[in-house]
Amino acid sequence: MKKYLSLLILLLSIYTRLYSQTTLQGTVTDAYTHEALAGASVCEAGTGNGVKLSTTNARGHFTANAGGITKLKFVMVGYNARIIEVAALKGQSLNIALEPSIVDLQPVVVTASREGQARQDAPIAISKINSTQIKDTKATALYQLLNKVAGVYMVNLGNEQHTMAIRQPITYNALYLYMEDGLPIRPTGIFNHNSLYEINMSGVKDIEVIKGPASSLYGSNSIGGAVNFITQGPPSGYAGNVSVQGDNYHYRRVDADGGFSRGKFGLYAGGYIAHQKNSWQDYSDFDKYSGNIKTTYDFNSATRLTAAAAYNYLNTQTPGSLDSARFYNRSYGSNSRFTYRKVKSFRASTRLDHEWNNRNSTFITLFFRDNSTAQLPSYYIADVRDNAGKYLSSNGQVNDQKFKSYGLLAQHRADFDFLNSRLIAGAYVDDSPSSYYAQFLNIDKDVQNNYYTGFTNTGRYIDDYRIKLFNTAAYIQYEIKPVAALRIVGGLRYDRVHYDFTNGLPAGSTKYKQQETNNFNILAPKLGLTYNLGSNKGFYANYSVGFQPPETGDLYSSRQLTPLKQATFNNYEVGGWFSAFDKKLYFELSVFDLEGHNEIINQLLPDNTTQNQNAGATRHRGIEYALTLAPVQELTFRFSGTNARHTYVEYSEVSSNYATGASTVISYNGNRMSNAPAWIANSELTYKPEYLSGFRIATEWQHINQYYTNPANTKAYNGYDTYNLRLGYDIKSSVLKSAGIWFNVLNLTNKLYATTVTSNQYGDTYNAAPPRTYTLGISYSFSKY
Repeated sequence: MKKYLSLLILLLSIYTRLYSQTTLQGTVTDAYTHEALAGASVCEAGTGNGVKLSTTNARGHFTANAGGITKLKFVMVGYNARIIEVAALKGQSLNIALEPSIVDLQPVVVTASREGQARQDAPIAISKINSTQIKDTKATALYQLLNKVAGVYMVNLGNEQHTMAIRQPITYNALYLYMEDGLPIRPTGIFNHNSLYEINMSGVKDIEVIKGPASSLYGSNSIGGAVNFITQGPPSGYAGNVSVQGDNYHYRRVDADGGFSRGKFGLYAGGYIAHQKNSWQDYSDFDKYSGNIKTTYDFNSATRLTAAAAYNYLNTQTPGSLDSARFYNRSYGSNSRFTYRKVKSFRASTRLDHEWNNRNSTFITLFFRDNSTAQLPSYYIADVRDNAGKYLSSNGQVNDQKFKSYGLLAQHRADFDFLNSRLIAGAYVDDSPSSYYAQFLNIDKDVQNNYYTGFTNTGRYIDDYRIKLFNTAAYIQYEIKPVAALRIVGGLRYDRVHYDFTNGLPAGSTKYKQQETNNFNILAPKLGLTYNLGSNKGFYANYSVGFQPPETGDLYSSRQLTPLKQATFNNYEVGGWFSAFDKKLYFELSVFDLEGHNEIINQLLPDNTTQNQNAGATRHRGIEYALTLAPVQELTFRFSGTNARHTYVEYSEVSSNYATGASTVISYNGNRMSNAPAWIANSELTYKPEYLSGFRIATEWQHINQYYTNPANTKAYNGYDTYNLRLGYDIKSSVLKSAGIWFNVLNLTNKLYATTVTSNQYGDTYNAAPPRTYTLGISYSFSKY
């Protein structure tokens, strides 16, 4: 008996030794965010497509039997594959870090359906900026990232303030939906074209941009596009980063983030502090404090709880635009020194995900927002003139808008055998009580020098109201796959937007009732398909509807002269993609026709301020395209652009004659819409030499074509071409390993240009872009798994 027992122990010892020599365990993570990658494949390298040995779990862990195998290949959609020598792995605690790929036929996206899916399965125009692009760009403002996307022009208004143009002219209206992890940053009815200053840039992992209406899934305002900022989660093991940077115009910024995962719990926290004083433009000091925190807890492999919070504080001076003399003389002096914007924004959410089985999953999210925007806006400073056009006086306002939100988002996904179909159904509730007041200011002006010298707050209220804003919605999306190549997706969303208005001004001193309710009921359908032609080629088509109820600030503002109707948009779109030269080239194309009805547009008033008005009909037609080419591993070329024509189909304005007092209706039917460039392009060439691992150099070109600055099409701005240079080096070895340094030059040729131009009857005003700017930064990162 002892003889057999000894033999059994010997055999077990030999088996254990052989197993330990051929079985590898480890973790696959994102090289930049250090987050675990679930679903990565571990394959045998050098055998055609490779035999799959293992797949990573939700924590990124894998176990693979590598007996008789010399090389392993780690593959993940959206990432560069990595090949490892098995002999080099023995005895090590394995962490395989994969870099996000810039040239990828089918990156994984989540915004198209709130479920992870390959890009080529989504019948919409959607683009993704991944962590590689974010890390390499070292952006000091989000426009430096978003303008890389075909069809997107995010307009830099300084100090992280902005406006946008996606399938629309440059507009300040609520035609875009901005989200963080799939939740709107602001509620329907309380839009701010500047709301992306409420994003923590250093905590963003990926950015996904849907171009065209996404109302059937996300509701109001997602007409020109929807931008979803996906925040970083806890890293595998622990990791952290710290960086400092500054430029030649006294911009200073410190970023820090880090986190860990231990057992079932994970935590990430990060943010940045930015400060600017005495910059190139007069009266443009600002401070920004921004931070995110996210925790995860895995009850088991099927259930995860995620809690997140974000806080952003912005305090900025607002210099306003320049007249033509100041602009062309590069005299960047503000015509006032008292305008400002102060923003405090807090968001929190708790999300519970549960996978019932491999066919059914559910998530429920509870969210909260608390926001305050106080300002003395330069764009509300107005000059009063008599009938002959002679200057009489100036006025303005100070205002403050606050809101709190309590909401819920729930969604269930079910897969069926019938035609390989999938059903997604969800519900959304957003209760956002808000308040707004505006007080009248008397503005003092030095008329000869066109300079506003000061103001007196009269204490008189222009507006003072509260609104109970309640938005409820339900949506459903059903997709079928009748054959392997064809996927058909249909969706429908119903929204009810309810405003309950209470006026704080006494009756007789306001044109509004003391109490008023407004309801908007919207049904938004979509129908789309994708067809895979094989060999990395395919096409898609879709029809969708977008909607935009009037904003509360337009419905109830005393400045609004005419009542507004709800706007609707019909979108018709086709597109396709293909790759060539062994996936070294990727090309994507979209053609769209967006028909607007009662579109809410900005109208310039005689006092040089604006208000909104419905246009009977508008038309937006264009083509978007993106080419990425990587002829060798070290070199990447990207070219993206859009050619579009934005037209007034039915629109007119009332013009007043100061001398006679008569009014004339002027039709602009058939004219190009104001501030609508016909061609927008962005191109970038990146070189990462193999002989100097960690080094990169990139040159970027941004083009904005000529556009009309008034609806009569009698005035135009020539547009501009500008160039950027970016260099960086991440040290891979030596005592400085994990340190990095970068040097960016924006507006390399020191071009004089304006990001926006507005025309009025007294001349043109320009929002000047920064002159040549040098930014230098250093960073250090650490990680352990």
